[in-house]
Amino acid sequence: MEYYPWIKGFHVISVMAWMAGMLYLPRLFVYHADAKVGSELSETLKVMERRLVRAIINPAMMASFIFGVWMLYLMPSYIEESWMQWKLFALVGMTGVHGALSRWRRFFERDANMLSSRFYRIINEVPTVLLITIVLLVVLKPI
Repeated sequence: MEYYPWIKGFHVISVMAWMAGMLYLPRLFVYHADAKVGSELSETLKVMERRLVRAIINPAMMASFIFGVWMLYLMPSYIEESWMQWKLFALVGMTGVHGALSRWRRFFERDANMLSSRFYRIINEVPTVLLITIVLLVVLKPI
């Protein structure tokens, strides 16, 4: 248990990195959806999106999961608490959004995007709502 604060700290750091990417990637998609296929902007955005997913979002998500599971291993009673169950439910949603963003990035990579910039503007709000939900559940433990 003496390492628990360190594990929790690294969990928070990795979640912050994951969320930074999850909030930025849909914004890149907004600009990419309006860019002409094959243009310099489109090709630049492809590189930015790929690097963001592979170098930041995916590793940060994995680190978040590893540190989160480690904390649950050390504090197994948390899994029985309602706030944690709701947090895990919201986490499943965030992971689904992560998967969808990764899929849409591959569409852009193949110049096969069929979704509008308006769609991505709306999608950009989903990780924000889930993040707020998760943070409030953890901090307030309301249920």
